[in-house]
Order: sequence, then structure tokens, then C-alpha cells
Amino acid sequence: MARTAKSVWENCLSFIEDNISPQAYKTWFEPIIAVKLADNSLSIQVPSKFFYEWLEEHYVKLLKVALTKELGEKAKLIYSIKMENTYGNKQPYTEKIPSSQRSNVSAQEVNVQLKNKSPELKNPFVFPGIRNVKIDSQLNPNYSFDNFLEGDSNRLARSAGMAVANKPGGTSFNPLLVFGGVGLGKTHLAHAIGVEIKDKYPEKTVLYISAEKFTQQFIESVKKNTRNDFIHFYQLIDVLIVDDIQLLSGKAGTQDVFFHIFNHLHQNGKQVILTSDKAPVDIQDIEQRLLSRFKWGLSAELQQPDYETRISIIKNKLYRDGVEMPEDIIEYLANNIKTNIRELEGAIISLIAHSSFNKKDITLSLAKKIVENYVKNTKREVSIDYIQKVVSDYFQMDIEVLQSKTRKRHIVQARQLAMYFSKKLTKASLASIGSQIGKRDHATVLHACKTVNNLSATDKQFKKYVEDLNKKLNS
Repeated sequence: MARTAKSVWENCLSFIEDNISPQAYKTWFEPIIAVKLADNSLSIQVPSKFFYEWLEEHYVKLLKVALTKELGEKAKLIYSIKMENTYGNKQPYTEKIPSSQRSNVSAQEVNVQLKNKSPELKNPFVFPGIRNVKIDSQLNPNYSFDNFLEGDSNRLARSAGMAVANKPGGTSFNPLLVFGGVGLGKTHLAHAIGVEIKDKYPEKTVLYISAEKFTQQFIESVKKNTRNDFIHFYQLIDVLIVDDIQLLSGKAGTQDVFFHIFNHLHQNGKQVILTSDKAPVDIQDIEQRLLSRFKWGLSAELQQPDYETRISIIKNKLYRDGVEMPEDIIEYLANNIKTNIRELEGAIISLIAHSSFNKKDITLSLAKKIVENYVKNTKREVSIDYIQKVVSDYFQMDIEVLQSKTRKRHIVQARQLAMYFSKKLTKASLASIGSQIGKRDHATVLHACKTVNNLSATDKQFKKYVEDLNKKLNS
């Protein structure tokens, strides 16, 4: 039986897998593709220049032993790096040859390697024409541990954050993923950890960035063909804080680049801190290999603050603003605004503002008026999971039935209504909605929305379903 590049490489992989940790094998060897076998030379394709450099630095001896076992003493390994954005370039990849083998390489191959050398590293936070190698941490010093009050709802996350701040990259909380609903303090805690690290370790490079901004920078690097610069910049960071990581959902290219940055930082003892509006297991449209890395460290949930914590938050806010407020009003606010800290602080600010502008004392009746208007005008964030639950309860069926493949009319209609309200009440893409409601595609969601609109206009009973669910979801 003739030997192929694939069969030779598979034999090498069997040997390699037995000699390194499962995680290292998954990270550094599973993505490799065997390309070509010519005599005693095996060509393998790797995803990036950094990937090639890492293999050469850390696994060259292991690769040499594995390849010698298969192809003999004269075995040679040729790396092919899949080039990104080679618009108009007919050459599909650049061959990268380890320095130890360059004596056997033709002049043409060496020239190809030199032509594709990465340009000078650029900082994606610096505007063109402004030379500045210093990396601004992008941290808000107003968000500190001092004003992030501890309670039962956040004790684990806060304690883990303090441990990370005291010893970044040196605890088992790497990555530290803080998750929870809107306005519960995820961003505050992420900044507080970064601020504390900068205070304790001024020499460390700390960077806070939202996942949305990270995506924008990546897209820009693709347009300008500076993807390697973008990756290398992030590999310089000692503590990387990424807010709202769930926004990478459905963005395959950004996920891929973040995967390589994460691996580099983690394996070099750097600290990664992430925030999300849901637990890793509930994040949709994120590659499994990335989700598994989110679970390496600690996932800590921020829950709605209990009554005692809400009282402490109000008193702390008033103290910082230099405002006095009667105890009965503080208790009224704590009893009536329970959903999140942002709403609670917003109501306090509104109350103080009304009192100041109208030159009136802060009274219980004024507090009731503010709270009534504030709660009424604060639209609650509705998730796709919540919509599915409300629709399933309304039609008295399990969520599993709603998401199933069955074509029974009443189940199909319930599913279409869940899709319709998800499109109407959330910012999720059609693809994301379909993925979360029974792994459907975006076309199915589009069809569901059209069907609901058509049936609402022609079917009285169906119109009542829409009205009832609309009230439940907006109450």
C-alpha cells in the first residue's frame, strides 16, 4: 500500500500524542494538515506564522523523532503557512523552512520566505502617523474594588477577582470569566481587577477592551493585510481583559484569531479576564475549542443583589455623592428596585436631580413618583431563552418540544412565535436566533416572522396569541 502524506502524518501524530499533554496536542497538532509527501520530505500546513514559530521553538525535537521513525534519518519537514488575504495573489501559501534545513532549499524558496516577512509591529490603538509604543490600559480608575460592594450575590466573583489582582497569571483562575445579567457589575469588576493590578504591578501591560472593539480592530487588520501585526500586538499583553465575550458569537474569523491569542497568553503565564452575559455553556455560536478554553479557569456568576446588598449600595452611593437621605426612603428604594445595580443607581441619581432642580426635600412621595416612572420606563432586557420559556409556558409545552423537529401545527406555530418575538425584542442576528431555537438557519427565522405577520392579519385566534405573548413579554 502506497504511503501518503496523510498516512505518514497520522503515524507521527500517534507518537506525538503519547508524549505530550492532551491539551497541548489539541492546541498545537490537531489543526495541522498534511499537504504533500515527496521522497523523504513531508509538507504540513499550519494556520499562521506564529503557529510555525511556536512548533519550532517548543516541539522541534519531538517532531524530528516522530518524522525520523517514519521517513528515516534524511527526513525533512516543510512548513506551509496558509496566507491570509492574498487578494490577487495566485500563490496559495508560503513555504516556511526551518533554519536547520535551509542548506537543502533552492534560492527561489528562500526569496519567497523573505518577501513575506511581517512588517513592523503596529499598535491597533494608535492612529496612523502617531508614533507611540506605550499601550494605554483603557481602564476606568473610577471602577475600583473600594466601590464594588461585597454581598452574597457577588462574593465568589469578587474574591476570585481579588486573588487574580494579587497574583495575575499565578492562580488557577485563568481565565477568570465573570458572567451575569445586565447591570450587575461585570464591567465594574473587570476594570477593578485591572486597576488593582496596575497599582500593584506598574510594570505589567494591562489592556481592557470590549469584544466589539476587538472585532472592529480585527476587521481593520484584515482590510489592511496586517493580521499578523494585530496578533503579535495582543501577544505582548500581560493581562488581557475582554468585556462581553458573547459578542464574538457567529464571528468565525474573530474567534479564530482570539483562539490563537488566548493560547499564546495562557501558555506564557499571562492572565486573561473575560465577561459575558451568560455562562459559557449557554453561549451560542462560539466554536467548541474556544468554549473549552473559557472553562479552563473559573466561571463566577454575578447574581441580582439581595436586600442587604441593595441597602449598602444605596448608602455607599449617597456617601460618595455627599447626599443625606432618610432611612425610610433608602428602604423604599431597596424594596422596589430589585433587578440590577444600574437601575438602582439610576433611580438615586434621578431622585437627587429632581430634588436639586426643584429645590425640594427628598420625600417618600417624591421617591415613589421617581421609582414608578423609572421602573415603568426602564425596559427589561429580554433574552431568547426567556422568550422560549414564556412561549412554552403559554402553550403548556416543554422547551424541548418547542425546539424539536416535529411538524405538528400547534408546535410549529409556537416555535414561529418564539422566533418572531426574538427578532422583535432582542438584538440577536437571524442566524443566532435560529441556532438557539432548535438549530434552525436564518431563512427559517425569516419565514417564521413573515408567517406570524400574515396569520396575525387573517386569523383572530392567532392574533390573540400574539397580543397575549406581547403583554407577557413586555410586562
